[in-house]
Amino acid sequence: MPPVYASSLRRFGAVVSGLVLAASACAAPADGVLGSAIVIGQTITLQGGKNAYGMAVQDGIAAYLKRANAQGGVHGRQVLLKTLDDDNSSSQAEANARQLVQKEKVFLLFGSIEGGPSTAVMKAAVDLKVPLFGPMAGSPTLRRPHQPLVFPVRSEHRDEFRALLENARSLGMTRVAFFRSDSETGLQHLENVRLICEALKMELVADLPFKSGVAEPEVAAMARRIGAAGAQVVINHGGAGVYEQLIRAARAQGVKASFSAVNSGSAQLAERLGPLAQGMVFAQVMPSPTQRKTEIAREYQEVFAREFPGKPFSYGSLEGYVTAKALVAALKLAGPEPTRESFVQNLLKAGSLELGGLTAKYRPGDHAGLSLVDLAIYTRDSRFMH
Repeated sequence: MPPVYASSLRRFGAVVSGLVLAASACAAPADGVLGSAIVIGQTITLQGGKNAYGMAVQDGIAAYLKRANAQGGVHGRQVLLKTLDDDNSSSQAEANARQLVQKEKVFLLFGSIEGGPSTAVMKAAVDLKVPLFGPMAGSPTLRRPHQPLVFPVRSEHRDEFRALLENARSLGMTRVAFFRSDSETGLQHLENVRLICEALKMELVADLPFKSGVAEPEVAAMARRIGAAGAQVVINHGGAGVYEQLIRAARAQGVKASFSAVNSGSAQLAERLGPLAQGMVFAQVMPSPTQRKTEIAREYQEVFAREFPGKPFSYGSLEGYVTAKALVAALKLAGPEPTRESFVQNLLKAGSLELGGLTAKYRPGDHAGLSLVDLAIYTRDSRFMH
């Protein structure tokens, strides 16, 4: 064989081999996409099964995914959830997220709760270039600066603060105290509250930062500050357990300020406070789970009662249900052979997800999710009335 022809043949063979390899690479399924299933990774605060809100969220997720899988899943694939417990630790949440992506080879990350752990999961997702869908937290870090791979479903705390303060202003209250975590995220929340107060012509008279493990004397001192500052309304950024202590201490000291709260752990906070919670106003990022006024609530009640007979309806399980419903809808948009790129691109192309009468919006540069914030008052008969 002439040397030139042999050389050409070798080059041709190399080109063909390269094309075959490239085609094989293109045909290879994405991480987490199996023949009959798509595997989703989740790290969530369950604290060994002792976190009531986290467990309720998981029940709602399970109820929806069981329904979706019974109806054929996503393009014939079952949606399987691989869950790790981060015990409300940001460092553990990030480690869990990295393990899920790098070792468990999940398709994407989903459904964390609490601001600190969710922000830590976001850091891992951005670093590993994997979408994070449906973090159930109100932290501003999930939206600002804009995170192209992060897709919240629920509204953020900033919207809750505004709703609570607008309500207080409508009742003639102008002096505000803000109870928040002593953290970088807490400082961002503080700035948002300052801006809202300025816009509403209200005065922030007391900033009350707290650290994890805050002692009873420190809580009592914060209660005295509320009274001394003449605060008329107190709002919080999470920390339901410590907020309960603060409300008890303030009432024991005769502080007359009105206490309002964001949605995080609202049912648990109200239940533990008992009569002290009567009349409190809570911002909720889901419709009432017990009433049948909305399409999504009616759907949730029917499915949840079937899957968990005897378990009470709750904001936690409804949030889990809605977030799982949004996940499945987004996965369907990604196509029959989904990639992480098609997941992101097709969701942004669609622009929104319809979730039983609720609309979650996702546009380039603005992954708003839902805009719903509903105020509920806790009544004498231990119910949230919207």
